[in-house]
Amino acid sequence: MSFTQLPPLSLYVHTPWCVQKCPYCDFNSHQLKQSIPEEDYIDRLLFDLEQELPSVWGRQLYSIFIGGGTPSLFSPQSIDRLLCGIRALLPFNADMEITMEANPGTVDAENFSGFFDAGVNRLSLGVQSFDDQKLKALGRIHDGQQAEKALTIARAAGFKNINLDLMYALPQQSMAQAMADLEHAIALQPQHLSWYQLTLEPNTPFHHRPPSVPDLDLTADIGESGLEILAQNDYTQYEISAFSQAENSPSQHNINYWQFGDYLGIGAGAHQKISRADRQTITRKSKRRNPKDYLNPELAPTDQQRVLTQDSLPLEFMMNALRLRSGFERELFFANTGILITQIETALTKAEQQGLLQRHGNRIKTSDKGYRFLNELLDCFMPENFPELADSQKIITRQID
Repeated sequence: MSFTQLPPLSLYVHTPWCVQKCPYCDFNSHQLKQSIPEEDYIDRLLFDLEQELPSVWGRQLYSIFIGGGTPSLFSPQSIDRLLCGIRALLPFNADMEITMEANPGTVDAENFSGFFDAGVNRLSLGVQSFDDQKLKALGRIHDGQQAEKALTIARAAGFKNINLDLMYALPQQSMAQAMADLEHAIALQPQHLSWYQLTLEPNTPFHHRPPSVPDLDLTADIGESGLEILAQNDYTQYEISAFSQAENSPSQHNINYWQFGDYLGIGAGAHQKISRADRQTITRKSKRRNPKDYLNPELAPTDQQRVLTQDSLPLEFMMNALRLRSGFERELFFANTGILITQIETALTKAEQQGLLQRHGNRIKTSDKGYRFLNELLDCFMPENFPELADSQKIITRQID
């Protein structure tokens, strides 16, 4: 491994509380049973970030994403203090992308204006559907009218960069209902759409008591029809489930994730991935999931960390970069892994021969077939396929006390 440069650095901030836990959600979110300890949590977030500074000395932030949970449950004053604290610890451009997730059921016009004044310049609204029956089945606390109202309030507050989260293959959803949802979202003209399939994740109520969802054939048909409608309305697909209006650039935070960039993660259950040129390592780290443990001053914020081995890096890189429709330039693989791309030529050739991968000059991308069989494509880059990259460096997983 030999880094010649470091990738862009982003920051993810996790807020773990929600008004109500949705039955499909497998994120680290906790139903709010009392008031949020805002002051203590912001203090802890900034302490967490301070502990991470030695690993990123001299680096500038590229983007910030405040996710959850439901960040819009926090007051504008808390978000302002958070961003001011981050700015005091790490340099970043005044106009860089700062995204915050919001639930339409927790929208307040004054709060949205306060978030905007604090420096948030991109909103991601968790709409999921405009159909009231479907929203009820999903356990959402808002209805379709509130979803539209949230967008109107956000624009009035000054936001010019808004994403709508929308799901398909919902319980008992027909093709017509799915397309009506998508067309409704497009008619509102958000700058960005995240349109993705409902999946029944392990350890969720939906997994233990599965609802009746569209079968595989209908789900595939919905996906194909939706892609056609999005393209017809000038929404460009840049990642499997991410679409931006033709005149708007994709989310910079998203792009950094998919290009195997670096990101700090602060907050209960947050994850991060950091490259170190001085140590020639890439380390993944997770923070304590339980908010009470994370807030406990007698415990370190970090829960576990592991140093990635060289033979795991091809898969780590490809499972991100190959989700991008445009793929990646050959040089990016070396820049962000420290491994020459010629060292994985056998795997690239195998994937290309199977019709899962395409190479056009200096660019490598997933084929249409590869998107349909993404797991098969990623199998080509499993660690066991690169014995020559295996080294004496073991994956180090450490519990932090």
